Amino acid sequence: MGWREEAKKRAALEAVKHVKNGFVLGLGSGSTAACAIQEMGRRIKQEGLRILGVPTSYQALLVAVDCGIPLTTLNEHPQLDLTIDGADQVNGSLNLIKGMGGALTREKIVASASKQLIIVVDETKLVERLGTNHPVPVEVLPFALPTVMLKVREMGGKPVLREGKGKAGPVVTDNGNLIIDVDFGPINTPKKLDSQLESVPGVIETGLFVEMADIIYVGKPTGVQRLERK
Repeated sequence: MGWREEAKKRAALEAVKHVKNGFVLGLGSGSTAACAIQEMGRRIKQEGLRILGVPTSYQALLVAVDCGIPLTTLNEHPQLDLTIDGADQVNGSLNLIKGMGGALTREKIVASASKQLIIVVDETKLVERLGTNHPVPVEVLPFALPTVMLKVREMGGKPVLREGKGKAGPVVTDNGNLIIDVDFGPINTPKKLDSQLESVPGVIETGLFVEMADIIYVGKPTGVQRLERK
């Protein structure tokens, strides 16, 4: 593994230290969150840790099942103790861009249902301003795709429909929707942009996670940095 993979794993191990017996947890999606899920599975086997998990995607579900984590739903537990997830970009205010794995809507729902959101990243994900050399993923109802694309262009964005890899056609989310990746350039006011996008009919959710993360563990080549919301 390169230093980034090792760094993500170290950061994930720090995040999982927050997990206690009896917790009901949101299980994030992607490779970094998978490291945390695997560590929870190890603790279940070796320490007898008792937890329940709510996966944010089919991918997270499969990893959790493979690691022996008992699963539950938001129907049974509408409030969660903690969610551990990754992010694609993090700024100095602990705001995030997420969604390159396609699970942004469920990730945001689970995060909002949690008492605490802990994010795990490597230091390459830290930026001064969100959107710097990175698009904002937006989940869109298929019927509304043409009108949403038009509205986003009027807002100054450059939308691109996300295409599948290994299959012809667009990426379809676990919710049956499409994703557009929108280049807005560096974003000065993420909260305002999030509200503007959310107001467009047909937009299901955006990858802007504003004022949601409580703690961020940043994996570095030689250690882990902890960032906390003030």
